[in-house]
Amino acid sequence: MIESIPPADRNLILTGYLGPNQIVVVRRIAQDLGMPFVNFETRLEQRADLPIEDIRIRFGEARVKTLEAEVVQELLLYRGAVMLISGQTLLHSDYLTRLSDAGQVVCLTATLDAVLQRLHLSLGARFHNPAERAMAVGRLKREWAIRKAPETQEFDTTGMTENEIVDALVEMWREQVLFIRG
Repeated sequence: MIESIPPADRNLILTGYLGPNQIVVVRRIAQDLGMPFVNFETRLEQRADLPIEDIRIRFGEARVKTLEAEVVQELLLYRGAVMLISGQTLLHSDYLTRLSDAGQVVCLTATLDAVLQRLHLSLGARFHNPAERAMAVGRLKREWAIRKAPETQEFDTTGMTENEIVDALVEMWREQVLFIRG
């Protein structure tokens, strides 16, 4: 359980979807907290030495799931890290329960309009394609399904700049660690 892990050793597990610069934002949070950053997707690709889509095409979904289980097992060994893991992955099997025992899972959200605006600003003309927008909205819905899980804390980033998101999450994490210590 979370209470049995010293506060400094708890992981901050971020999920959800902010927009195209999510990895940069999460990496900055880790840097500001002085914690290592672990990107689940990168670990998965490193383990197979292939991009996820290539793994799926060459070896099938079963191989992706096997690799995911291996990487989750690896992440359970981390203490005091900031992790970025997709909501879809966390909802698979018992990953959410197992990872939340070692830290706090926070789902980053925003209004649909805010996320679409962020995507529009970063993708430019490509975002005008209805198929591109539909794919983005579908991904967003799948990512945010994690919000319904009791182990997940929701963090609304609507109307916040990237710097404000970083500052607010760093402050939230420091307050939670102090509260648990206290």
